[in-house]
Amino acid sequence: MALCLGQVFSKDKTFRPKKRFEPGTQRFELYKKAQASLKSGLDLRKVVQLPEGESLNDWIAVHVVDFFNRINLIYGTMSEYCTERTCPIMSGGLKYEYRWRDGEDYKKPTKLPALKYMNLLMDWIESLINDEDIFPTRVGVPFPKNFQQVCKKILSRLFRVFVHVYIHHFDSICSMGAEAHINTCYKHYYFFISEFNLIDNSELEPLVSPLTGSNKDGCCIKPPRDLS
Repeated sequence: MALCLGQVFSKDKTFRPKKRFEPGTQRFELYKKAQASLKSGLDLRKVVQLPEGESLNDWIAVHVVDFFNRINLIYGTMSEYCTERTCPIMSGGLKYEYRWRDGEDYKKPTKLPALKYMNLLMDWIESLINDEDIFPTRVGVPFPKNFQQVCKKILSRLFRVFVHVYIHHFDSICSMGAEAHINTCYKHYYFFISEFNLIDNSELEPLVSPLTGSNKDGCCIKPPRDLS
């Protein structure tokens, strides 16, 4: 019998408390609609499409928060395998290295252990999601003009979590029996960002299939051993 995501991943290992939508709000209803579509077994390409009559910004906001929660859950469980010894640099194999810069504590791009990078990343995303000026929760308050640009930045950084987990912790994923669940989460994420052009293709290169040169199906192929 297939396990659900909650059975595979330990909820007490999330990096951050799960962000919830206020019951009775439009975003809560959109979230329920999106979750119902996911559970119905519909094609993920169709699941991500904007429901008729709904606001695109609300749809994006719901998914950004949901992906933050789910990816936070995935990495929170994998973090015991991601230490300063095993992952001294945040990277995606030998070819891709991610450095941290926030303009405050890290004014220049800085090499960091993956675990430290992830902590800073989740802090940064959480602060944005909790910012009422960026993710307004009050009825009638409009989204800022740069809302989609902010979401693009968040989603591109969350993609780096997928890159690191797939390339450096694939064996752990398999030993946990979690490969199918992470693949489904990634496919959902990939079809969503593709549907609304929310990430530059250059960001996707680390998980492009080395066999086809394509990521169009949202499928991840285990990288060669020399990249692990």
